[in-house]
Amino acid sequence: MAKQTRVEKMEENRAKLIAAGRKAFAAKGFAEASMDELTAEVGLTRGALYHNFGDKRGLMAAVVDQIDTAMAITAKAAGERAGGGWAGLMAEGAAYIEMALEPEVQRIVLLDGPAVLGDPAQWPSQNRCLQATITTLTKLASAGRIKRVDIEGIARLLNGVALNAALWVAASEDAKATLPKAIAAFECLASGVLAQTDDDG
Repeated sequence: MAKQTRVEKMEENRAKLIAAGRKAFAAKGFAEASMDELTAEVGLTRGALYHNFGDKRGLMAAVVDQIDTAMAITAKAAGERAGGGWAGLMAEGAAYIEMALEPEVQRIVLLDGPAVLGDPAQWPSQNRCLQATITTLTKLASAGRIKRVDIEGIARLLNGVALNAALWVAASEDAKATLPKAIAAFECLASGVLAQTDDDG
């Protein structure tokens, strides 16, 4: 077996720490997760954590980015299954909101994430989602499907509505009961973007 290069070893350690952080943050939450315990679990030291992420918050940012990126990929797949376009955009939003039912997503991304990392709109993963939404809306605008409103503005607000709906579900005492209400509200607000002549939603 070929000997690992230094870069490969660093990447392996980084992946191990993210996996361990993800497990610890999901089980105990950010505040209660022990850096000594999670590094020891994967045979590494605090020094390795600091080298790769700077501190505990840096590790949290990497974990959130990994999960939120996976959420975006899942949502995009739902949009493609719905046929893309406006229907696809609504399916993406609904899928993103529905993922708020997953305990790991609830705890790490929607509850601890904003508390530890600040405004989700500033997260790299959310910015990637924004760019994808802008692309879809630009195509819809070219086809006359949506009103003549600033595309970036619409994209930011639509993504914000979906995120806040997911936050509502995650924080709800009965997430399953809140989910359909959150999706319905998202779709109702989003429908205001459609051009008046478009009645197929």
